[in-house]
Formats: sequence, C-alpha cells, structure tokens
Amino acid sequence: MTATGAADSPLRRVADRTPTDIWNDSCTAAELAWAIERGAVGATSNPPLVLDTLRQEPEPWDSRLRQLAAEHPSAPEDELAWRLAEEIAVRGAGLLAPVFAQSGGRRGRLSIQVDPSRYGDGAAMLAQAVRFSGLGPNLQVKVPVTVAGLAAMEEATALGVNVNATVNFTVAGALAVAEAVERGLDRLAAIGGDPAAMTPVCTLMVGRLEDWLRVVATRDGILPTPGRIEWSGIAVAKRAVTLYRERGYRTRILVGAFRTHLPWTELAGLDIVLTIPPSWQRLIDDAGLGAGDRAGLPVDPAVVDELSDRLPDFRRAYQPDGLAPGELERFGPAVRTLRQFIGAYHDLQARVRDVCLPDPDRRPA
Repeated sequence: MTATGAADSPLRRVADRTPTDIWNDSCTAAELAWAIERGAVGATSNPPLVLDTLRQEPEPWDSRLRQLAAEHPSAPEDELAWRLAEEIAVRGAGLLAPVFAQSGGRRGRLSIQVDPSRYGDGAAMLAQAVRFSGLGPNLQVKVPVTVAGLAAMEEATALGVNVNATVNFTVAGALAVAEAVERGLDRLAAIGGDPAAMTPVCTLMVGRLEDWLRVVATRDGILPTPGRIEWSGIAVAKRAVTLYRERGYRTRILVGAFRTHLPWTELAGLDIVLTIPPSWQRLIDDAGLGAGDRAGLPVDPAVVDELSDRLPDFRRAYQPDGLAPGELERFGPAVRTLRQFIGAYHDLQARVRDVCLPDPDRRPA
C-alpha cells in the first residue's frame, strides 16, 4: 500500500481528535521528525534505543565520541557512554521543543532512562534523575518499578522531576507507581511547587507481558486458545486505566512494547499515551488503520477468565493485589527486561571502546 500523507495519517487523526498522546519509541532524528509530522508529542530513549541510534547514525556520533574521549582523557567508558546518551536525548528534546512550548509544557517531552544496572540503588537513581532533569526543560526521567525505584520516583517527584515509570507489566505495579507519585506531588505542593505543571506517566510494557506468557505456556506445557495471549497486555492496560480514572490519580498510563496492532485498535482514544515504534507507526500509516471505537470496551470476559485460570502469571499481572511491591522486580518479564537493558548498557560501553580504542587486530573497513 501507499503511505498516507502526514495530514490524513491515522496517527495524526488520533492525535488531533482524541485525548490520546502519541510518542515515538525511538530517538533517532529522522524517525522522530517523521513521527512529529504525524502528531507525535513525545519520545523515549533507553539503552537499546540509544544503541539503535548509534547504529543508524554512526555519524556524527562516532566522531562525537572520539571528541569526548579527547576532551576527557581520564573518563571511563561508562562516563563517556552516559555523556553520549545525554547528548542524544538533548537533541531529541530539541526536536520536541516547539511542541513543548506550544502546549505550555503539557506535551513535548523526551524520556531518558537512569542506569539500569543501579535498579536497586535508590540514591543513585535519584541523583541521576535530578541530573537528567537539569539537562533541559522538556526531559522526563525513566525509573524502573523496583522497590528502590518506587522510592526514587517519590523523591524525584517531590523535587519537581517528571518521571516515567518503566519496567512495568502489571496493574499492581501501576498502582504502586501512582501512589508513590501522589505522595511526591503532595510533598511538592507542601513546599510551594505546582503539581498541576507536572506530567508523570506510568508505562505498561504490554508486549513484553505477552512475550513472557508465551514463554511460560511453552515451558509449562500449557495450550491456551490461539490468539488469547495477545489480549493479556490489553486487559491489564484497560484495567489499570479504569482504576486510575476511578481513583483520580494524577499520573497517566503509557502503553508500549507493541507486538500486534491491538494496542492501537483497542486503546487509541483513551486519555493515555501510546509510545509506538517507528516500524509500527509506518504499518498503521500504510494500512490506513483507524482507531475505531473499541477504546471504551472491555476485553472479552471469557478471554480474561481463561488466561487467569490457565496462566497464574497473567492473574498476578491483572489483579490489583496480584503482586506485592517487593515482588514486582522479581516478576518474570521484569527480570527479563532489566537483564536486556543492562546488557544493552554494557553493549553501549563496548561501542565506546570500539570507537575510542579500536581493535588493532581487526582489518580497517
């Protein structure tokens, strides 16, 4: 199919006509510019996405890495990696600056993630969150939903730092985030801050929950009805959105990790954020896939009942009390995601090494 133009893109229609905000799940310049043209009002970065940016845009970033190494000859690889990640995030935030200004700061933010290897160190995550927030007015900070992360989110919010809770897959996690942010907002107000100017979000990585449930089903010899696992993340997201609305939380749900088009057809139109990978944005755009009117409809109870009965980890993800706060970081998809993010962070440091200290045994390209 031929892609629709930016003005009549289904992405643009949802962005312009519904409460849903669209974010670009990438921080490369070309992909972000394409998304903004179609209504995107935010973007995100994390170690895998920073790596992807370096692979897609080896220049100017390899040259910039060499320059940073020359400017800071005693800096270790991890420091150079963070300097580069910060610059990539600041560039993306710059592309979103017009949206930020036009919306009075309600939109136009780019999320940058704290060091995933420090997921158990609340003080380290808080310090990095404060640093990232100071790099620009429209930077939002991603903090993982761990015991230490929840404490850091409250403290950061109380200091006026906008957080994006990440590595989250469950209703229980979403509620723990909302409560932590509420405490932080109340503390911010107590010292004269303006909670109404804050834009905290809580991510639900719906596709990663689906990935995990497929692993569990295969591992344990469970055969759910075909196609039903694809609804697991949607069911969790819809329940979290409903509970947020009923309880009046000031955090918004952000849904990401697309594996199918269901997050688009089932959730677009709600007062949420959808962070969509560029590949899925183009598929939606090329197909002319409208959002329809399914956002307010519940997932088929028969699907929820079967998944709850046959997959205990879905039940843990779906029930508001399915996991205690101390169990969230040990939940299967959380462990898998933290390990991937930490691995990508190590790969990013290796990329710094390859650029700044090339392997002499390797033949030049």
